[in-house]
Amino acid sequence: MSTRTFRITVRGVFDGLGADQRAALLADAAEHDVLRAAFTPEGHLSYDIAARSAFTFRFVDTGEEEEDILDASERAETAAEAWLTARGYGFKNLRSTAEDLSQAPLGKRQRREAARKYT
Repeated sequence: MSTRTFRITVRGVFDGLGADQRAALLADAAEHDVLRAAFTPEGHLSYDIAARSAFTFRFVDTGEEEEDILDASERAETAAEAWLTARGYGFKNLRSTAEDLSQAPLGKRQRREAARKYT
């Protein structure tokens, strides 16, 4: 059995932030810029609090079965909630989407490489 890789995106909106919390997020904004976004096991947070109150966490997880993606999504949402709660950040509208990379379509370069292997 092969290991499947899942990419989970958890989105939400900051809610009820105080002036100090907003200032702290602004101070750390460079670290959480969308241009530095990556899927990581511990989750990467990105936001642009100066433009809008939305945020995105990106997680990578693994499993053996296709159904494991549901557990991975739950773990990602729980981790995002824990991170926000530990820092006292209010949030709402938390939702996740997940992708099983073993089911993702191949890109143009990957299709060419695969075709070369079989010719």
